Amino acid sequence: MTSTGLLIRMDAIHGKEREVEQFLRSAVPLVEEELGTTAWFAVRFGRGEYGIFDTFLDDKSREEHLAGPVALALRKHGDDLFDSPPRLQRVEVLADKMPVTHAFPDTKGLLMRFKVKPGHEQEVEEFLLDAKRMVMEEPNTAAWFAIRTEDGEYGIFDVFPDNGARFVHLVGHVPRELAKHAMSWLGSVPEVEMISVQAEKLGI
Repeated sequence: MTSTGLLIRMDAIHGKEREVEQFLRSAVPLVEEELGTTAWFAVRFGRGEYGIFDTFLDDKSREEHLAGPVALALRKHGDDLFDSPPRLQRVEVLADKMPVTHAFPDTKGLLMRFKVKPGHEQEVEEFLLDAKRMVMEEPNTAAWFAIRTEDGEYGIFDVFPDNGARFVHLVGHVPRELAKHAMSWLGSVPEVEMISVQAEKLGI
């Protein structure tokens, strides 16, 4: 199981969206050389907003990635592609599902984030650990990560081969069970973002 991750968000300069997507896809061969990077996803959140979600074996691997060729390329070309510096959050991976085999590229994804009422953190973390069992039974949920951000928020990042698989997950066990406990556990309504996957690396 991986233990650490990063969530990075970036706003493309208007009119540079195609160049940003080409840049993100060009990073895949660099990331594939990083043995400590267990998963890497370049995504589009919405109009003009892009991001990277990646996971690592440990903190050392994460810091090596942050000093590696992808980060260097981002610093080199960032002013030409993005209208502000990347917004970076370190995350802890509480549970994950990684594919044993992966025949098809993923095209769709979800990012869910939510705040937890003080005193309910352990219940939420136990729920997320148990949710892995439910997600393992979803054959078309290609990869799934339960996370806690450095500012204390919780979330789920997952990817799918198509819209149909994403819809099946959205009406499945994990969202339904979370909704049951929302009033007692959560300090805010979960924020759910539909994302498109631009490029990915899955597996060491």
